[in-house]
Amino acid sequence: MAEPSFSRSLLRLIPPPARLVQPLRLLPQTLLQRGTERLIALVLDGTLAAGALDDLAGRRLGVEVTDLELRWVVGIGDRRVTVLAPGADAESTVRGTATDLLLLASRLEDADTLFFQRRLQLTGDTDLGLNVRNLLDQLPWETIPLGLRIALNRGARLARAARAAHRGETDQPTSE
Repeated sequence: MAEPSFSRSLLRLIPPPARLVQPLRLLPQTLLQRGTERLIALVLDGTLAAGALDDLAGRRLGVEVTDLELRWVVGIGDRRVTVLAPGADAESTVRGTATDLLLLASRLEDADTLFFQRRLQLTGDTDLGLNVRNLLDQLPWETIPLGLRIALNRGARLARAARAAHRGETDQPTSE
């Protein structure tokens, strides 16, 4: 019985994402922008090269991490994706907490579950948002570099367990 309580106590030492807002503000915006752009390019490299996003060229999708107070607008171009300058308008925006977006990216939770539980929101041009979501759902998981898949999976599991510990809950995944 002492084991779960001890684990929960350790997990509570991990600060909630909202406590990271101030340190993140110290990072130069261009560093966050370029780092995000490189990460997206790494994940979508094969998909972009194959032209899977060509129909969306010229479109702009926003991503908001509510508890970290981060916002990006991603522009889909000619077989490339760019993170636009702060203040750019998005046609469609997906919004959620860092933990929920990490669970989505790691495929430990599916988008429908998160939307129906109101843990993710889609605003603006919902057709664009759903098209992008469907394209990402079709992205073969094995095309994402192994190290990134492992980091996403472990990071998402840790974030979910830490959130549960902070809430006084047991970590009960809804889908694996």
